[in-house]
Amino acid sequence: MENPMIKTLIGAATMVAVAYAVAPAQAAHMGGTGCSGANMTKTETAVEAMADNDVKFGAEKEISLAQDAMLNGKMGACGMHLGKAAHAAMAK
Repeated sequence: MENPMIKTLIGAATMVAVAYAVAPAQAAHMGGTGCSGANMTKTETAVEAMADNDVKFGAEKEISLAQDAMLNGKMGACGMHLGKAAHAAMAK
């Protein structure tokens, strides 16, 4: 006979493992733009192509904040700032 308590513990441990695996990936996609090197490069390129004005300078600040957040492992904040920069670049 299998112990139902062991099944419950294994099930709970599996759920915790999945939550720890999925949470960082989910946080990286917050803000509409995932926090990745590829998205960072794409957004930086779009912002660099903008005319010099307050919107561009604001977008550059958001990219800087996104880079800082990424370096500190704050993927949700990184995605939020990167999303703001990408939105500004699209609005040109």
